[in-house]
Amino acid sequence: MAGPWSWLRQVHGAEVVVVREPGQHAGATADAAVTSVPGAVLAVQIADCAPILLRGDGGVGVVHAGWRGLVAGVIEAAVAAMADQGTPATGAVLGPCIRPRCYEFGPAELELVAAAYGPSVRATTATGAPALDLAAGVAEACRRLGLALLDDGTCTACSPQHFSHRARRDTGRQALVAWVGP
Repeated sequence: MAGPWSWLRQVHGAEVVVVREPGQHAGATADAAVTSVPGAVLAVQIADCAPILLRGDGGVGVVHAGWRGLVAGVIEAAVAAMADQGTPATGAVLGPCIRPRCYEFGPAELELVAAAYGPSVRATTATGAPALDLAAGVAEACRRLGLALLDDGTCTACSPQHFSHRARRDTGRQALVAWVGP
């Protein structure tokens, strides 16, 4: 897409920006962006965190959700922002992210995520260590919000086609890009 893009400086929180004109909020500190403006391009960058596309009638949202953002409510905040602009989310798509077989996770942090999204987020790695199932947390958030979720199922740590900070200390990032068509 031509024209200025609205991209974010992500901080693993729950801040959402509403883009009302192409390029608005470019470089803003936030972890999600939503728009109903045709041609306004939204982008988030991801290595192992969860990239989530929110779709609605006449609107889209992009979400960067790591475990901290998930616990902070970034998905819920983005869905609320879409509803506030009159384009409620009707579905979600989860793209490539780290999966539990590769995501060893500390017990204290796992308790925080489980307290927010239930026991389905508890898993084990391929080596038997405690792990976070980030995708299960995203799925639970979407279930609570009444959103059908399509899950790509790809693990960034296992996939040589994707960047993974945790698995390989990659400095590159994937991008989730979305816009409302004319």
